Amino acid sequence: MPDPRPSATVETICERIWLAIAERRLRPGARLKEEQLAEIFEVSRARIRQAFAMLERDGLILLVPNRGACVAEPTIDEARDVFFARRAIEGRVVERLCARIDAPGIARLRAHVEAERAAHAARDRSAIVRLSGAFHLLIAELSGAGYLQQVLRDLISRTSLITAVYQPQMVANCGPDEHADLVEAIAAGHTARAVALMAAHLDHVERDIDLQGAADPPRDLREALL
Repeated sequence: MPDPRPSATVETICERIWLAIAERRLRPGARLKEEQLAEIFEVSRARIRQAFAMLERDGLILLVPNRGACVAEPTIDEARDVFFARRAIEGRVVERLCARIDAPGIARLRAHVEAERAAHAARDRSAIVRLSGAFHLLIAELSGAGYLQQVLRDLISRTSLITAVYQPQMVANCGPDEHADLVEAIAAGHTARAVALMAAHLDHVERDIDLQGAADPPRDLREALL
């Protein structure tokens, strides 16, 4: 029997919850009540459960038997492991990209950086968060490394949670300036420099994370998502 209230797709629900986490409107440990979410998004509880499955796969929420869903709470060790893995994988991705980049690919990267600059100028935090992660995924896509792109997608989702939760609100180092330098090194075919810039960029983001920072007070679920 079809869903009688198909106003929000599973992908839309995931995106809204992800942005609420990334923008610090939902904090680690926050309960995600299935019934309340179904009401907020005007969908069936079955659709909310589908969204939960996708978010759990990306490491953004935890599903606990008999307790329901909550926003994941990354530990210090998990954060370090994520950045370790990203440095290794993205270094390889950049190497592959430098060996195959073409003019249309360079144009796509430069256009993406300009979109990031516009988001920063407009102080559009939602766009900043979305475009920042999308830049790294674009590099993986253009590299042709399908497997690494899949792995990186998961790592970027986990990084988004870690940085959104623990990075000081005014800090946004995964942004257009460092991305622009990386693009120009790739465009010039300077592989060693591009790999070094990527590693330095990820080091920069990791250094600015404050895993000891005090959590903001929890918000009402409806307030966080509307």
